[in-house]
Amino acid sequence: MKYRVKSMVFAVALAAAGAACAQQGEVVKIVRIDPLTGLMGPVGTNQDKSYKFFAEKFSGKGNPAGVKFEFETIDNKLSPAESLNALKAAIDKGVRYIAQGNGSSVALAIIDAVNKHNERNPGKEVLYLNDAAVDPDLTNSKCSYWHFRFDADTSMKMEAMTTYIKDLPDVKKVFLMNQNYSHGHQVAKYAKENLARKRPDIQIVGEDLHPLGQVRDFAPYIAKIKASGADTVITGNWGSDLSLLIKAANEGGYNGKFFTYYTGVTGTPSALGKNGEGRVYQVAYNHYNMGGQMQKWMDEFKAKYNDDFYTGSIPRIYQLLGEAMAKAKSTDPVKVAAVLEGLKANSYNGEIEMRKNDHQLQQPLYVSVWQKADAKNPYSPENTGMTLVPVKEYPNYVSSTPTSCQMKRPK
Repeated sequence: MKYRVKSMVFAVALAAAGAACAQQGEVVKIVRIDPLTGLMGPVGTNQDKSYKFFAEKFSGKGNPAGVKFEFETIDNKLSPAESLNALKAAIDKGVRYIAQGNGSSVALAIIDAVNKHNERNPGKEVLYLNDAAVDPDLTNSKCSYWHFRFDADTSMKMEAMTTYIKDLPDVKKVFLMNQNYSHGHQVAKYAKENLARKRPDIQIVGEDLHPLGQVRDFAPYIAKIKASGADTVITGNWGSDLSLLIKAANEGGYNGKFFTYYTGVTGTPSALGKNGEGRVYQVAYNHYNMGGQMQKWMDEFKAKYNDDFYTGSIPRIYQLLGEAMAKAKSTDPVKVAAVLEGLKANSYNGEIEMRKNDHQLQQPLYVSVWQKADAKNPYSPENTGMTLVPVKEYPNYVSSTPTSCQMKRPK
């Protein structure tokens, strides 16, 4: 009898140990749906390389679950319709983890499609990992149990940006220049609300919206900005829409400040060149001179690809997925989601937390300014001789904004 009891105890312990590492060596495929062609193609191509770079870093012994990450991108040409076709193709191949970031209009379509798929196909659920789509609605009115955002949303970045602007007495007249889709609308909305609350003396002297990823000459927009008398432009533009806007400003002789979300992204450093020193700012969750592990990754990425790494949400996706899979003892998206929400981790710039209420990552934010690279801030994007120098860091509790999400969790 004693022998039988000991054997049963050993068997249970062995089974538990097996369950703890059941996912070790398992392949986890992530498919990203984003542009690889068109005006926004260079951004998507850079991020495709970034995902592949970190898939290697975080595979096997690089994550506590011991899983192997594999990655590919499907070109959606920045189209919501193309994105839904790509999503279906990925799911049909058995992919359970979908990533996307460029374009909140695409993100809204993916959230809706993922919700419907998961409701209709129990046992085949997928998770949507959002690395860059920052419309606040995605974690408010449109929040979903199956969606996790690793970037900081528009309202969080605007909270940090306007907290910095309120202490600049020379900012008196602001022009709002944005892309005509959900993200651009939200940038304008939160800029107005935050400035009215923090600096009611600042005038909004102009506002314009332009088609996403279609404008090749921003000279007419710069002429309008100059005519308004604006000393500062606030813009959520990204990709070619920011680099071409900056290029037109340089050529048109506009010398005001720019407060941006994406100065460090492909194409904009080259468009700026040595212009804009001390007057082009970026608010983001990272910058080019963070030091530590991030600096090592950036240097290695540049040596490997002759390109600059800037999408810092990507290593966080791999890190948190690996930790969640280890704790869930599974790669099943349903079990991983249950652990991922509320998960805290020490990342490359301190503690981060995937807020359980709405699946919005809580993280520090930085304001940086375009200046010459030097010994203290040596990293030069696109070999311009310039860089983004941090001027202010805002911890999680400052950049955090409330949520109205009423999360519906699966039974």
